[in-house]
Amino acid sequence: MRSLSPTLLAAQKEASTVPFIEVKVSDRIASLTRLRWERLYSGSELDRHHAAVMPGDGSLLRARVEGAGLALRYQRVTSPGPSSDFSTWTNLNAVADAGVALAASGANVLLAFVPPISSSIQVRESTDNGATYGTSVTVVGGGTGIGWIAAALKSDGTALLVYSAGSTVYTLKRSSGVWGSSVAWPYSASAITGLAMAHAGDYHLAIAAIDTSGDAKLWTATFGDGFSQTIDTWSALQELASAEGGSDVGLRAPSLAALDTHRLFFVEEYTGSVAYSRPQWTWFSPSQTFAANAWREPVPFDLSSAFGVAITGSGSFAWLSVPFGVWRAPLTSPELDVSGDVLELAMESRRSRGSVQVVLRNDDGRYNDLSSGSVALIQPGAELTVSPGYVTGAGQEVSTGPRYWIDGWEYTSSGGEATFTLFASDAWSLVEDWRARSQYVWSAATQSISQILRFVLGRAGIELLNVGGSFLANNHRPAFTIHPGEGGLRVVERLLAVVPDVILVSGEFAYLFEPLAADSAVYTYGTDHEILRARYASAGLRANRLQVFGEGVVAEQFDWGEIDDRFDRLRQVHDLNMTSVSLAQDRATAMLRQEELSLEQGELLAPVNCGQELYDVVSVTDPQTGLVAARRRVVGLDMRYVRRGRSPAYEQRLLLGQV
Repeated sequence: MRSLSPTLLAAQKEASTVPFIEVKVSDRIASLTRLRWERLYSGSELDRHHAAVMPGDGSLLRARVEGAGLALRYQRVTSPGPSSDFSTWTNLNAVADAGVALAASGANVLLAFVPPISSSIQVRESTDNGATYGTSVTVVGGGTGIGWIAAALKSDGTALLVYSAGSTVYTLKRSSGVWGSSVAWPYSASAITGLAMAHAGDYHLAIAAIDTSGDAKLWTATFGDGFSQTIDTWSALQELASAEGGSDVGLRAPSLAALDTHRLFFVEEYTGSVAYSRPQWTWFSPSQTFAANAWREPVPFDLSSAFGVAITGSGSFAWLSVPFGVWRAPLTSPELDVSGDVLELAMESRRSRGSVQVVLRNDDGRYNDLSSGSVALIQPGAELTVSPGYVTGAGQEVSTGPRYWIDGWEYTSSGGEATFTLFASDAWSLVEDWRARSQYVWSAATQSISQILRFVLGRAGIELLNVGGSFLANNHRPAFTIHPGEGGLRVVERLLAVVPDVILVSGEFAYLFEPLAADSAVYTYGTDHEILRARYASAGLRANRLQVFGEGVVAEQFDWGEIDDRFDRLRQVHDLNMTSVSLAQDRATAMLRQEELSLEQGELLAPVNCGQELYDVVSVTDPQTGLVAARRRVVGLDMRYVRRGRSPAYEQRLLLGQV
């Protein structure tokens, strides 16, 4: 249950109350501003290696390799905006047809490039936000065929270059003003097709490659700076995207920036019939860690480019750059408060779905034109926050409630009244809409069920928080496959079927925990919080005898009371991941627990409890039915608010289940 202020808690128990509901719209998706890219420049420059960065003064610095004559072109745009000139370039250096990198910290800027002799790397540095640069310094020499470069610069002058030479990735670090020696990474690949890096505690990297089996890979990895990874060591490589060799699909040219969260672009290229080179972009929740590798499923970007886009940003905007184009998108979203226009509202929450319907007054046509003004925030996919509350002695108080994402809307007109109705769904809809683009396979003993759940939910943009997962959820590491085209909700249901856990979605978070039969009640109905109407039911389990057949093992679980009354209702599962008697027994116990949790035991209608959530245990006292402090678990939750007409309402329906 969400915590409530003392005044709000008292108000919702009073016999006479004044309801208040806060409803706000923002252009956010799972806690992050939805980036709406605006193209500011379209030019005719060649699509080649390029880089972009924003130093401390907010200027936009761009560098590109010019194909004709292989010159390094450079551009600095102060106070970039819609009226800026992005077409004027300065010739800085002769270069090879290879990577270029820009990095900044405050007013200091580092520019790294490959001179005409492609076995070396040179750097030039600026201390005035890229307005002027010092002379070139060779930091790598005598190598072989340098291809891609990524750079990071810290405020103390420490710098890191990561570059590819042939099929090997090297790091080169500058500490206390002195460049060290190049060090090869501890991994192998057949080819490197792109590098990107951002510093956020440690050095975070994206590496596009062809692995030793010939498959295209986009890996993420951390090179330690002492935050979560030991200094100057590599983490394991983690796969973000892949394509089988022979599929004619390649992955290349990543670009990474740590802005409001880590945001990553890369190119997916197809060389078969109807060939394309299309950037893709992805991100993860800002409260997530880079090491968690919980990236959202990559989204295509409307552009054709073999070298992709460079992403950078300032405090207000994210910026994209290719040699022939510049885009920007605000990193913050305003809110539209429609609370005063709400005529009716209906919310519904169930185990794996949730929705809301909000009816707004539109008698003066205020919502007729959604193309401009503050109402332009109302768009498909925009975030809708519904916070129930009351008018208390402290004013209009709410409990920050669930968030939904707009599916659509409709206009109605009848009897001189006009309304505008919003329809929205909760985070389960984001999970349901995700479809696996390829096959994902986990070998036995590699990832726990909670870790696989984190990956799946992350692909839908939802962060999994393990707040009390069961032993089985945290320690069982099955062989598991997600099939191409399989929906996210189906995958989650398959995983949860193995464990006694549930997932509560709240906004952009999914909370994994095990509901225990011994859980205490968090709220009481029927004493100081009125029950308006109630129905209490009793029903038998759909299955009271559970059998698990594993790899050479069998386990059973029984509800003997149910069997005595109804004989056995058998459910059998064949699962070769069950390799021991104890594991099979845990699975059978989890199956019986899930049967118990799905048991319906009635419902009650009450004035709105602003903090009530799904799976809370409540205490019910209803003397007319003989219930005194009876514990029940909330397995469904509806709320209805009606402000107009002869029958105003502000009530909540709790579907009750077994604790």
